[in-house]
Amino acid sequence: MEVQTIQKNWQVTLKEYAVITVSIMIMVIGIHFFKFPNNFSFGGVTGFASVVNALTNWSATQFTNVVNIGLLVLGFLFLGRDFGFKTVYATLVMSAGLELMERLFPLSGPLTTEPLLELVFAIFLPAVGSAVLFNIGASSGGTDIIAMIFKKHTSLHIGTMLLFVDMAAVIMSFFVFGPATGLFSSLGLLAKSLVIDQVIENMNQCKCFTIVCDDADLICDFIIHDLNRSATVYEAKGAFSHHEKKVVMTTMKSAQAVKLRNYIKRVEPTAFIQITNSSEIIGKGFLGWS
Repeated sequence: MEVQTIQKNWQVTLKEYAVITVSIMIMVIGIHFFKFPNNFSFGGVTGFASVVNALTNWSATQFTNVVNIGLLVLGFLFLGRDFGFKTVYATLVMSAGLELMERLFPLSGPLTTEPLLELVFAIFLPAVGSAVLFNIGASSGGTDIIAMIFKKHTSLHIGTMLLFVDMAAVIMSFFVFGPATGLFSSLGLLAKSLVIDQVIENMNQCKCFTIVCDDADLICDFIIHDLNRSATVYEAKGAFSHHEKKVVMTTMKSAQAVKLRNYIKRVEPTAFIQITNSSEIIGKGFLGWS
């Protein structure tokens, strides 16, 4: 039994780090092919990297890697054991990925002549990668490490502080690259957090069922044995008919919800079903308390 538990834990760990690797590489593609060539200056360290590249001899990739490694050192100094290994791994993969992309696919300019199209990919790809990381309790490092340090050692509002850091890079882009790039960077800064929030919400979206029926046993058996979920059942009475009813409450993923809805329609077509969306369910089988 203990061996099976260890194997299961290893499988979960390997899966998590595989997800981190894929997520970081999605971010790297968006940054290397769409963000850096267009000098879009939003989003933490990579936002400043474009400005530094224009003002110095450093490439955007070199600056990003040096700063990320420096922030890792600060993380170990100020956070110690509280510094997550997932963040260390993600930061190293990010640095290696950017370096690899620069060597294999060097770019002297944007891929297309459509900056708005490239802005969409510069926002969407890193945002999707970040959302997946946040969803499994990891981050890509960078300014997230600064946030972790300040959260532990100060009472400052971290979100506001990081927003000012991002805004500083955007403001600098107006002076370094001109109004067009500055405005694109401003749009990217506004859209980034919205895309991340939306992706996380869609990833975690569940269907909540409230089923008013005559026979709850058939429905509960299907929920438990076929969908591997549980449910809560309680007695109710119709306000108009005064007939005794059963109310079944359950929550599940969208694919399972389709199966349950079709099953109820088949076995008890007169049942009343209310289905609502929820992006945050806490409890066994869903999210746990942190």
